[in-house]
Amino acid sequence: MDPRFGPALNLAWLTVLVYWLWSARRVKAPVQSESLAKRFVAYWLPLILAFLLLGPGEWFAGCPLREQFVPHSIAFQSAGIFLCFAGAAIACWSRHVLGGNWSATVQLKSDHRLITRGPYGLIRHPIYTGFLLLFLGNAVLVGDWRGLVAVAIVFLSFWRKLRLEERWLSELFGDAYRQYAARTSALIPGLL
Repeated sequence: MDPRFGPALNLAWLTVLVYWLWSARRVKAPVQSESLAKRFVAYWLPLILAFLLLGPGEWFAGCPLREQFVPHSIAFQSAGIFLCFAGAAIACWSRHVLGGNWSATVQLKSDHRLITRGPYGLIRHPIYTGFLLLFLGNAVLVGDWRGLVAVAIVFLSFWRKLRLEERWLSELFGDAYRQYAARTSALIPGLL
């Protein structure tokens, strides 16, 4: 990655991290949650692996994952930064709209509300969409196959998590959630 893009990439991730920590102070108390072991194996471990795959290229010297899938050009790296900032903006906006219902893990909250406004009017899991864009932008910046493997790992982890969330929300909200799910996409408007 061109060194000029490093600070911008760090800013995108730092913005999300700071906003996540700041806004976590006003979440509702959970009434149902996944076990810690399941959370670690299905969510945190894949994210850790994805971050490691996006680490310094020297870690992967001589490995096929170090081969380029896009050129290390200013045009591609600019596109990668754009995806990162778009992803960070979508994730933070979605987190703001979700408010006290948010949690880092699959949970139902006390006085849980079905949120269907803002980005949730188009997709049911816009935070995941934002993070996937952030990871995809990071992968384009890295330019190596390891970046796409990281995106695939994050996608599979989020897909597992969103299916569990949807089952719990369907049980909690019944027909209201099923109607909402019928008119929205899970991650990508009109596609998925």
